[in-house]
Amino acid sequence: MQRGRWLFVVLSLVAMNAWAQAPEQGAEQEEAALPSLPELHPKTGEVVLGNGMAKMVVPANFGYLSPEEAEKVLVEVWGNPPGSTTLGMLVPSDVAVDSPAGWGVVISYDDDGHVEDEDAAGIDYGDLLKDMQEGTREENKERASAGYGTVDLVGWAAQPHYDASSRKLYWAQELAFGDSKEHTLNYNVRVLGKEGVLVLNAVSSMVALPQVEKDMQQVLGFTHFMPGHRYEDFDPSTGRVAAYGIGGLVAGKVAAKAGLFKGLLAVLVAGKKAIFAGLAVLVVALGKLFKRGGNSDGTP
Repeated sequence: MQRGRWLFVVLSLVAMNAWAQAPEQGAEQEEAALPSLPELHPKTGEVVLGNGMAKMVVPANFGYLSPEEAEKVLVEVWGNPPGSTTLGMLVPSDVAVDSPAGWGVVISYDDDGHVEDEDAAGIDYGDLLKDMQEGTREENKERASAGYGTVDLVGWAAQPHYDASSRKLYWAQELAFGDSKEHTLNYNVRVLGKEGVLVLNAVSSMVALPQVEKDMQQVLGFTHFMPGHRYEDFDPSTGRVAAYGIGGLVAGKVAAKAGLFKGLLAVLVAGKKAIFAGLAVLVVALGKLFKRGGNSDGTP
């Protein structure tokens, strides 16, 4: 592991904290109000996920955080509600997680069954986008009538692409929250397995799209299912088949009918990165974040 790089980030934070402790009382109070950065131990090299289900070979420009450390970042640093179920997360090694430029890749697993990919070649992603935008507009009417801020799907930041040979799918969405001038990037990667899907979601500002896209393509390359859990290991006579295909992975339509949004919707609000799983949780969380008269810093 590139210990020097991580040490530089830690020492930089220590130096910044020491410099901030100016003799002026106002500066001291402001410093005291800042949350402390949790102790993290990012790993590089081979990382096994989900009790041998999948693995990553993490390069030096990333660090892998365990599920426990990922929870610390999500809750203590990014202000999410506790209780997220993840397989850990990836963070860039050259940016501190509490930096405005900090971002990460949250890793989870959907065990809804074997996702058949026969529909992939016939999907019109332009039409799919229009359907998703229309659905978002309808949801915004309900949010607005309830006094909540709107969430608009501006468009594809990267059009969905499915590689049938590797069974990997990626796409990115540009999101706009309320009247915020800074749009949010939600970059999604799905790796199809025997009876489920690895879910890797990154969130950042749209201005970081070139770097995030480059890094996420690298993530695609070093993330794989282990033998026995691969897509080709599926036995149709005994295995479970998911109720949706590739289009459903992107749009979440099948799950939405049941009141759930499959996958993680990553949002960036007032400098805080908040990740919510499930539409019901999202409605409650957005209510706290956007409620008129709520905290000005976007804290739930």
